[in-house]
Amino acid sequence: MFDLHVHAAPDVTDRRADDIDTALGYEAAGYTGCVLKAHYESTVGRAHLAGRDLRTRVFGGIALNRHTGGVNPAAVAAALLSGGRVVWMPTADAHTQETEGLPRLCDVAPRLPRHTYAIPPADPTAEAAVGQICALVAEADAVLATGHLSTDEVAWLLPVAKAAGVRRLLLTHPSYTVPAMPARQAAQLCADGAYAEITAYQLLHQPDATPAMLAAFAREVGLDRIVLSSDTGQPDSPAAPEAIELLVDALAGEGLDRARLRACASDIPESLVVPRIS
Repeated sequence: MFDLHVHAAPDVTDRRADDIDTALGYEAAGYTGCVLKAHYESTVGRAHLAGRDLRTRVFGGIALNRHTGGVNPAAVAAALLSGGRVVWMPTADAHTQETEGLPRLCDVAPRLPRHTYAIPPADPTAEAAVGQICALVAEADAVLATGHLSTDEVAWLLPVAKAAGVRRLLLTHPSYTVPAMPARQAAQLCADGAYAEITAYQLLHQPDATPAMLAAFAREVGLDRIVLSSDTGQPDSPAAPEAIELLVDALAGEGLDRARLRACASDIPESLVVPRIS
């Protein structure tokens, strides 16, 4: 199994375990790898240290929020040159996050203004920076994830990224509250080469994310283009390996093939993240 989306301490909000204990939990569960994600810090160096003595491979990346100045090619270059494997477009500081009233850094640090970030078509001025970021991700053969961008922004981004040579594209939990992407549109985008993520966090905490809804979304997209992740780390969520098993069980209970679901939580995300051997 391979989890490409987990949160750990230290963080600006409480987490159930730190990097090392999180990685040790995957090791004990027999995972081949994981990706540490933080909304407000690069996890590249943290992942290197957490996985240094383990069989489980631990990867990191960067989310383009307030700490990077938003859609910032320099921050992306630094993360990728240091070994980062995933670049998430704005997440907690995306304009969609503010519109939906979801948690942001400025909620815990209220002295900060409530600035948000967007890309075309919501913010046409970001086009050049997005182009540079896509070129950097392509050169590193890394994963470009859509973060919490709106559906319209994701639809604009993917062809731009593909034209720049990006081969690893991930729709970050598209059926989550942000961006609340319709399954039909996610299927169309994935037919052009992207993967769509479904998370255990959705099952555990998203009010409308019933097993039936998530299974219907997976069917529409097709299990060959689905990645199952935990997106856990919250104190009120189970440990990530347990959370992913709950997600697999819930989707299998809706009639989806269990073996294929397990591939969505193992072979597919691992092949998406792990560098190719040249």
